[in-house]
Amino acid sequence: MSEFTIIVPVYNEELNLERVEEELVSYLKIAKKETLILFVNDGSTDTSQQLIEGICLRNKKFNYINFKENKGLSAALKAGFDAVKTPLLGYIDSDLQTSPNDFNILLDEIDNYDLVTGIRIQRKDSFIKHRSSKASNSIRNTFTGDGMKDTCCPLKVIKTECAKKIPMFNGLHRFLPAMILLQKGTVLQLPIQHFPRIAGESKFGIRNRLLGPITDCFAYLWMKKKYINYEVIKKG
Repeated sequence: MSEFTIIVPVYNEELNLERVEEELVSYLKIAKKETLILFVNDGSTDTSQQLIEGICLRNKKFNYINFKENKGLSAALKAGFDAVKTPLLGYIDSDLQTSPNDFNILLDEIDNYDLVTGIRIQRKDSFIKHRSSKASNSIRNTFTGDGMKDTCCPLKVIKTECAKKIPMFNGLHRFLPAMILLQKGTVLQLPIQHFPRIAGESKFGIRNRLLGPITDCFAYLWMKKKYINYEVIKKG
């Protein structure tokens, strides 16, 4: 029985998907838990959907969700969270700047935590991308106080029951650890590998990497104030 589902958000990544298939098929052979793959095509306008369907036909453990139009990374993750039926879920970006093999590092610790997230060491991004990411992470830490060193790292493992409780909004992908902490959950950070983007183009620039998070932080503060958290101990 499968225990773990990897969500792979996709938006116009036709140049990367062949390599994504190769990397994930290779990972399935060494995965520490029986694993499924779920692509979420976020309204791609290139040939990504055709490629995804071909991948899923070739690999019985692969499946997909296809959006009618582009809705953003948070919506793609929300759709994945809703669809997953395994006890654990994770996600990885389809640019493969992180390695699926590092899921095993996170899975080693997930039994004792509700979310285990990577910290990208020796970042292989451009100077501007690295600095804007670092600045936006600092801004989020100021608002959330969650102590995350790399909250937007696109390699995470989460207990599915906790992921499904997260109230979603645009920009939420920047706050997954903070939202788990709002549930009184536990979070662990572990160093992972990072690689340069080989093909395709980044979908994030200064505007949505630095300016967007500032607005999202105010949304997070509102949600934190209004958040309902309870635990049922008995039913009659």
